[in-house]
Amino acid sequence: MTKREQNELLTQTGPGTPMGDLFRRYWMPALMSSELPEPDCPPVRVKLLSERMIAFRDSSGKLGLTDEFCAHRGVSLWFGRVEENGIRCPYHGWKYDTSGQCVEVPSEPVESGYCKKIKLKAYPMIERGGIIWTYMGPPELQPPLPEFEFATVAKERSYVSKRHQECNYLQAMEGGIDSSHVSFLHSGALERDPLFKGARGNKYNLQDFQVKFEVVESDGGLLIGARRNAEEGNYYWRITQWVMPCFTAIPPRGDHPIHGHFWVPIDDETCWSWSYDYHPTRDLTATEVQAMDDGHGIHVKLIPGTFIPVQNKDNDYLMDRAAQKAKISYSGISGIAIQDSSLQESMGPIADRSKENLVSTDNGIIMARHRLRKAALALQKGVPPPGLEAITHRVRSAALVLPPDVAFKDAAKDALIAREGVPLTSV
Repeated sequence: MTKREQNELLTQTGPGTPMGDLFRRYWMPALMSSELPEPDCPPVRVKLLSERMIAFRDSSGKLGLTDEFCAHRGVSLWFGRVEENGIRCPYHGWKYDTSGQCVEVPSEPVESGYCKKIKLKAYPMIERGGIIWTYMGPPELQPPLPEFEFATVAKERSYVSKRHQECNYLQAMEGGIDSSHVSFLHSGALERDPLFKGARGNKYNLQDFQVKFEVVESDGGLLIGARRNAEEGNYYWRITQWVMPCFTAIPPRGDHPIHGHFWVPIDDETCWSWSYDYHPTRDLTATEVQAMDDGHGIHVKLIPGTFIPVQNKDNDYLMDRAAQKAKISYSGISGIAIQDSSLQESMGPIADRSKENLVSTDNGIIMARHRLRKAALALQKGVPPPGLEAITHRVRSAALVLPPDVAFKDAAKDALIAREGVPLTSV
């Protein structure tokens, strides 16, 4: 398989593609719970994995995710009325329930039973951790519900946001598992961002640019260990968890919350970047929550009423060349999340990986591509993919200092398991 063929395999997630089939085997974040806040509230357009759908909450509070278009004449049900435990097309009054079943065709006699023959494609939805999740795969193969720790702790301990990103999910996700760029792109933020500053480990990022990577497979994905020099011949390790197909847990800094992402394909050229922060043993402080609301850490300020960042491609991310020249900001762009997305989007909608030149610090990316490709091709032969079982979700990232003769995967074994009441391991 050529590099171009590999790139097409990894980046295409529409119906009937190998990677699309793989993504459809997992529960994926679809909406914030706040987007469907109450029974019979307005419906919401949803596009995932190149499928256009409509989501609604019926009169009893039950969630529905169906094909966006009415089976009669193809009108978008976004214009519909949510009422009486269903959504009604405004064109001719056809009504559907949360399973996609047509339950009323006003123009046809009830006794004809015509509506029973009409059913839209629909997917199950569940609510957990402030997120509405969906499963778009074969019903008989539905996996256990997601149990990522940020979604199971008390709501006072967790914060979730999402933003629209104008590039393929893969290049966005690869940025999330690349720890080496932190010493450059985010160097200013380590010292100033209220959700990062003050951690002892920050100095190692700013002193040792020749980070060494060790990557090992886990049951659900990968453990990506980034090693930098510390005092007295020891090593500072930052260990990122990557769980298939697109979840990361990024090591915390000091007593700041742990954080991470999901990168969920909208289509092949855009994605949702979901970001979370949580602390397993305490509530988030009012100061931390305000900082997240203000777009610090891995979150962003959004254009009101949208999920589009205020800093975006159309305004060059409000880049400040003077700040860049004065080395106040390495890139001249403020905000960790926008620093990332600006460069990821700069690669174009789908990065041309046939032209890249990878080095040793790209080992996490190389291994993630390998696991995705291997799993997608194996699934075509009926082999279930990794990362489906709930136990593979109950993981944490960690940051710690170790002697040079100690393997990080052994020393951090307990720290990488999410357990109620057990504090984070962080430096």
